[in-house]
Amino acid sequence: MIPIQNVYYMLSYAFQVLNEQGYKNIATEQFNNTAELMAAILAKGIAVQIKRGLGKEYILQTEPLSALRGKIDIAESIKTQTMLKKQMICTYDEFSVNGTMNRIIKSTVELLLRSDISKARKKELRKLMVYFGDVEPIDLYTVKWNIQYNRNNQTYRLLISVCYLVVKGLLQTNSDGSTRLMEFVDEQRMCRLYEKFILEYYRKEYPEITANASQIPWQLDDGIGAMLPVMQTDIMLTYKEKVLIIDAKYYTHTTQSKFDTHTLHSGNLYQIFTYVKNKEIELAAQPHEVSGMLLYAKTDEAVLPNNTYMMSGNKISVKTLDLDCDFSEIANQLNKIVELHFGIEARC
Repeated sequence: MIPIQNVYYMLSYAFQVLNEQGYKNIATEQFNNTAELMAAILAKGIAVQIKRGLGKEYILQTEPLSALRGKIDIAESIKTQTMLKKQMICTYDEFSVNGTMNRIIKSTVELLLRSDISKARKKELRKLMVYFGDVEPIDLYTVKWNIQYNRNNQTYRLLISVCYLVVKGLLQTNSDGSTRLMEFVDEQRMCRLYEKFILEYYRKEYPEITANASQIPWQLDDGIGAMLPVMQTDIMLTYKEKVLIIDAKYYTHTTQSKFDTHTLHSGNLYQIFTYVKNKEIELAAQPHEVSGMLLYAKTDEAVLPNNTYMMSGNKISVKTLDLDCDFSEIANQLNKIVELHFGIEARC
């Protein structure tokens, strides 16, 4: 199990805004569960956003009006006979705080108010919701999370991302259709946070290394690649002529077992090998050294992978990252990976 405090540190790397002055006091607080942590981050973020001003969007409105505005819907006006009341059905854009992002935030806070968080935190959130009086709730099951951000709404990125983690981790449906609340973010959502944390850690702590999540092109003999899947890496670290491709895995079970024999997940191993060999061919015309690593989040299982293989001239490692320890030790584990593969002295 990951200590709640470490979830905060992971979020801090994934979303650098948490390192700003207004959020730093959260790092010293103690949290009983993930919901409490998410509520604290949201409370601070919403308060900051209120000071900036709630974001507004153009919302399409359709209603009968006595004074004409926007476009007139003649057909609907005739159908509903609004002309008898000296009105016409008008459609117009209204610049309003009742936009999608504010509605997501309000509904997520309402969800947190029903979860296992402290009374003081609930009181804090309720006070903030006073400023959302003109914002309508939204059905969180129907939200499309691929929101486009620009310079006008960039400050909402962290808030919506935290809402996403809350909704996907806390909102579950029982067989009878009722809603129940869970304390911890589920495996799928933690996997995405785990990947982003590792990537952003290396970006921040090792600026001399190029760290990204780039795609690897298929090295095709005839150039025909129709229907081939995209090779999207989790983390690719490049330093001088050396490349390390890391596939971050957050599973309940790090190995597969059959008849008491533990083996690596075959699909994961095939995937990292394919990434490495295609990258190897891509760099064939220049000095290079390409390695791969499957980096699993450590579990409490008795058998854990810790192996290094030489496969067709490339080093493929399978390691675990212990997240159930002081964060300085987590950083130390990540630093050792860089020291081992690139010869860069570990950070203090």
